[in-house]
Amino acid sequence: MKFIKLFLSIKNKKLKLFFLPVFLLAKTTIINPDVHNGEAFLILDTNKAQYAYVFNKKFKFYPTINNKEYKFYALIPVSYYKKPGKYKVVIKYPNALKETFVNIKKKNYKKEYLKVSKNKVTPPKKLLKRIRSEYKEAMKIYHTYLDKKYWHHQFSLPLNSKITSQFGNARVFNGKLKSFHSGIDFRAKTGTEIKAINDGVVVLAKNRYFAGNSVVISHGRGIYSCYYHLSKINVKKGHKVKKGEILGLSGQTGRVTGPHLHFTTWVDGVIVNPKVLISLLNQI
Repeated sequence: MKFIKLFLSIKNKKLKLFFLPVFLLAKTTIINPDVHNGEAFLILDTNKAQYAYVFNKKFKFYPTINNKEYKFYALIPVSYYKKPGKYKVVIKYPNALKETFVNIKKKNYKKEYLKVSKNKVTPPKKLLKRIRSEYKEAMKIYHTYLDKKYWHHQFSLPLNSKITSQFGNARVFNGKLKSFHSGIDFRAKTGTEIKAINDGVVVLAKNRYFAGNSVVISHGRGIYSCYYHLSKINVKKGHKVKKGEILGLSGQTGRVTGPHLHFTTWVDGVIVNPKVLISLLNQI
């Protein structure tokens, strides 16, 4: 909360008041102050907040879209590997600072045991160069931050079907623990139309070793949505897409056990639970 310092002095039996404004009154709300690893939290502010400092990093505030009370927001991702605990958040205004806190709670993600082709667990050496190149390309994309906002609507899921695997589950392929599930899987027979969750720009559209036929969309302000294992890609890199536009058809390319859509979201270079992210984005 913003404060006003009040100085009192008594002289000749008269009370004199002197006000020194430190910063104007403002209301700050963290929508989800108790947040799990692998999720994100949203800060809303009624005044002109500029930056939030947390996790040794600076996050920018932007004007809200539809919220009448709050004028600015900051969306902050929490790494899947972030240790649980109470973390201080420092909010910077033009002429002042304010402190608040967020509580990171460890979520007990499940384990999933999957069987895939042997070469998808331990790829042939001749393919390692390709895999490293694809990983480097993807990381460069996800760590590219643009102030521009491309979306103009509420976010929605890319498919209306049963979720067969939740975000964050430990993935054990052929008996070997390899990773955590970086998104959510939707049941989708081969050829199911996959839709863009909001407006954006296609920044990747190609076949990759693990993800198969992939489309990645930048929605601006560090937010990316990813659609993997497609049987067909309908868009090209640089293509401007609208919410609901058909990006391609579901399939079983890449490291899969069967046809489905793997859907992943990133915020400011960090993978976050898509369902949590969409819920937060629709509150600004």
